[in-house]
Amino acid sequence: MATRPIRRILIANRGEIAVRIARACDELGIATIAAVSEADQAAMHARVAGERVVVGAPPARDSYLRGDRLIEVARQRGCDAIHPGYGFLSQNPAFAEAVERAGLIFIGPKAAAIRLMGDKAAARRAMVAAGVPVVPGYEGAGDEDDGRLVRAADRLGRPLLIKAVAGGGGRGMRVVRAEDDLGEALRAARRESEKAFGDGRLFLERLIDDARHIEIQVLADDSGDCVQLFERDCSVQRRFQKIVEEAPSPFADADLRQRMGETAVRAARACGYVNAGTVEFLVGADRSFHFLEMNTRIQVEHPVTEMTTGIDLVKAQIRIAAGERLPFAQADLSTRGAAIECRINAEDPDAEFAPSTGRILLAEFPDGPGVRVDAGIGTGDEATMHYDSLLAKIIVHAEDRPAAIRRMELALAGTAVLGVATNLPYLRAVLAHPTFRAGAATTAFVSRDMAGWRSDRGDPEDALLTLAIADHLRAARRDGDPVMGRGGRHDDPWCRADGYRVGGR
Repeated sequence: MATRPIRRILIANRGEIAVRIARACDELGIATIAAVSEADQAAMHARVAGERVVVGAPPARDSYLRGDRLIEVARQRGCDAIHPGYGFLSQNPAFAEAVERAGLIFIGPKAAAIRLMGDKAAARRAMVAAGVPVVPGYEGAGDEDDGRLVRAADRLGRPLLIKAVAGGGGRGMRVVRAEDDLGEALRAARRESEKAFGDGRLFLERLIDDARHIEIQVLADDSGDCVQLFERDCSVQRRFQKIVEEAPSPFADADLRQRMGETAVRAARACGYVNAGTVEFLVGADRSFHFLEMNTRIQVEHPVTEMTTGIDLVKAQIRIAAGERLPFAQADLSTRGAAIECRINAEDPDAEFAPSTGRILLAEFPDGPGVRVDAGIGTGDEATMHYDSLLAKIIVHAEDRPAAIRRMELALAGTAVLGVATNLPYLRAVLAHPTFRAGAATTAFVSRDMAGWRSDRGDPEDALLTLAIADHLRAARRDGDPVMGRGGRHDDPWCRADGYRVGGR
């Protein structure tokens, strides 16, 4: 395939991934245009991009999901390509086709691969045909009614997992352990799937308790070359949503790592995959593994692979989309050290992780050797009800896993977000738990080992006092106060609105 130069990219996303894409483009010398909703006109991704264009009202359906409007803006602004990030339209085959029809480059896989892997039932059938082991289950023709699913469930036995054919992100999924729960679980899963994806089709899988959720990053180009970039362990999950990810997996040995990597490449080839993707597996205690799904986009947790392999996956996406070949073969790839990622979400762990919204009154993130922050917000930004609760990701890299855990503990201690509730106390508790520290966390870790956890919150008046002082000092410095402003004593820690007060340092 001949190369097609990419000089301008429309970023059809928001938050931290949009910021991440913009910065990769800056390093490649590519101009960026941020597509923003009316609510995001002053958001961080709008500020870091070269330009911004308002594409619609705050609800995603009126802005970030308006494929026609996004394509129109890209053409008007002379873009060569659209990067969809993750979520929104990133796994929408109709959007990928529309982008190509408009003469633009879709930075992701071909629509046929997205369509095949987006239909979970069809993906299972394709993997079986390719010799990839799958979790025992029943997908039928992908349009089964409740009666057929009940009969199939009786044959499969319990426990079961009901899943949405068009699903992702844990939506449309229900665990069934008792026969009496099956009917209501099917109805609830179908309702949720119809609401989230406009598609109520369901299929069944046996639930593998105490499994590891281990995924393999793949890269493939148009010439047919395909490599795997080793594994990420994503077993720490709450309601099927990943919380903490790491590489390498503390469970995988050399043999399992090789077998899973080879199987992931076989799965990618089976669907004619091109660009970056992730093949996800469930791994049993006996190290047997089964295909779970393939995510046909960049993953939220991609930084841990970047930190351990040294390969910039977003740049690789762009180069592959431009028609370039992979610059390395499988034998050239290796990993170094250990990396951990923690997702900072605007949610209240003491209120069943309910979303928290409002203005970010203070956002302070750590820095230092081996610490990376992929943030989508800063002080003064807004966490709104319209979008996902992810605010930022803290990623650390160290020489081994114990050192990475310690570095992450220090990084989280140096993180402060005021104005909305966050899961920071919960993340600290996860890292401190003996099961996690021993590398023994499975997909049952949160529901079993973290059950009953409650945060030990400090006095809210202390936080408000800290914030009031910080705001006063910032205002004084901005207004040029002779004592605390630009002419003041900068060596006096009480004259600096920084982490000295917030972190007690």
